[in-house]
Amino acid sequence: MPPHAAAPPPLVEALATRKMRVIPSEVVFVKGVIEASEGLAVVFAESGGDLTIATPPCRVQELDRLLEDLRVETGALLEIEEHE
Repeated sequence: MPPHAAAPPPLVEALATRKMRVIPSEVVFVKGVIEASEGLAVVFAESGGDLTIATPPCRVQELDRLLEDLRVETGALLEIEEHE
C-alpha cells in the first residue's frame, strides 16, 4: 500500500452484524435460507447453534425482516449489534 493511501476500515465495522442462537439441528436450515438470498448476508457458524450473520448496511432492513421470520419459525434467540 502506498504511504499516502488511507487504510480501509476494519471489515467488521463496515458491516451490520446479528447474532442468532438456534438449536443445532436448525443451523443448516437457517444458513440455507440466508445464503439462498444471494448477496444478502454471510453466515458464520460458531459452536453448537451460535451464528453470526453479517450484511452491508444497505441491506440490513431486508436481513432483519428475514431473521424475524426465521426467529418465529425456529424459536431462535436473536441479538442485534449496532456499530457506530
